[in-house]
Amino acid sequence: MKFQLIQGNFSANDAIDILTHMFEIKIKYHENKIDKDMPEEDVKMREKKIKQLQNDLEEVRKFIKQGGEFSNLQAIIDIT
Repeated sequence: MKFQLIQGNFSANDAIDILTHMFEIKIKYHENKIDKDMPEEDVKMREKKIKQLQNDLEEVRKFIKQGGEFSNLQAIIDIT
C-alpha cells in the first residue's frame, strides 16, 4: 500500500518547518524507545539513529536555504 503524505511546492521556511517537525517526531520516537533496562548495544543503536537524524535535518535545512525561495516536497509512504 502506498499513499502520498506530502506533495507540493512550499516556501523555503514552510518546507523547513514541515521537515523539522517530521524529523522531530522520528527523533522523539527513538528517544521514547530508550529504556534503562535495555541492553547497552540497543541504546547505542538508537542514539546513533538519533544523531544521524539530527545530522540529516541540518543537511536538509542547509540544502533548502541554498535552493532559493521555494522547494518542492514529495513524501510517499510505502507499506509492505
